[in-house]
Amino acid sequence: MKHLIVRCVAAALVLVPISACNRDNATADAGKPVVGVDYPRSDTDFWNSFIKYTPRFGDQLGLTLKTTNSQNDVAKLTANVQTFMSQGVKGVVMAPQDTAAIAPALDQLAAKKIPVVTVDTRPDSGSVAMVVRADNRAYGTKACQFLGTKLGGTGKVVMLQGGLDSINGRDRTEAFNECMKASFPKIKVFGEATNWDGAIAAQKLQTDLTANPDIRGVYMQSSFALAGTLQVLKQKGLLVGPDDPKHVFVVSNDGIPEELADIAAGQIDATVSQPADLYAKYALSYVKDAIAGKTFQPGPTDHDSTIIQVRDGLLEDQLSAPLVTRDGATYGDAPSLKSSDPSLWGNAS
Repeated sequence: MKHLIVRCVAAALVLVPISACNRDNATADAGKPVVGVDYPRSDTDFWNSFIKYTPRFGDQLGLTLKTTNSQNDVAKLTANVQTFMSQGVKGVVMAPQDTAAIAPALDQLAAKKIPVVTVDTRPDSGSVAMVVRADNRAYGTKACQFLGTKLGGTGKVVMLQGGLDSINGRDRTEAFNECMKASFPKIKVFGEATNWDGAIAAQKLQTDLTANPDIRGVYMQSSFALAGTLQVLKQKGLLVGPDDPKHVFVVSNDGIPEELADIAAGQIDATVSQPADLYAKYALSYVKDAIAGKTFQPGPTDHDSTIIQVRDGLLEDQLSAPLVTRDGATYGDAPSLKSSDPSLWGNAS
């Protein structure tokens, strides 16, 4: 998933040198498997958190990491894979954002018998040892249940979609639309393609609110749109508390610390917390096991998740991603945690 927030630039400048540069220059310690990790981008709070957690869990698991950053460019990711192979890595962790175009690189790694674990996204084709991801269709459904309940089943909402070249964007979009059609047919949804670009999202939201000032809900498919959405609502005089009749209910996907703070402050209303810490932990754990020759089967895990078979030869460990709200109530069929809950990674980072 992709997440562009203006307010996270400073974090990117701090985190990337620590996690990428130091690790890129690392030499393999005796007995430590060498793993290549490609970070998909470093311009968002979510991925900067993943970048922060990765070396921490790499150390815990006894891995030597070599890292690259493909900056949301599948050509760079393909080139980074070539670099990893030339460096003799034994396994690769990646988060391909264009899930259709990564198959040739996966085929090259498979030919070299280098196991791959993808995190957050799964490839449309090609073989990987494991996908570490949450149920992204559930993200769209939970957002729908929250907004539909808050709006009493009627009104207008804007969905700021991610990129439909990504399985995440497709899953969240399809599930949100299907839920609205089935459960809240009187709610009109304005679906806006943004390609995970915060500036595009803000411009389209502003256009929609100008043409439809009675819009009372926004679903951001990730926190890439957070800063722009709040800015547009403020300009329109709509950034008001949840008890004000002008309040626009906003639900996001990520669970970054800033979202949790904004929920507590009443500026947004909900998010779905993607576990950035567990993405790093279990991606590295699975790749270490795959390097050792272990194989995996569908079924429950020892860490409160379930491995499902997506298609022949492709398994996905679907980690928990709870709905987070101010009151911790249940919305439709979706229970939620309070934004202050200490179990949320966004409260521990």
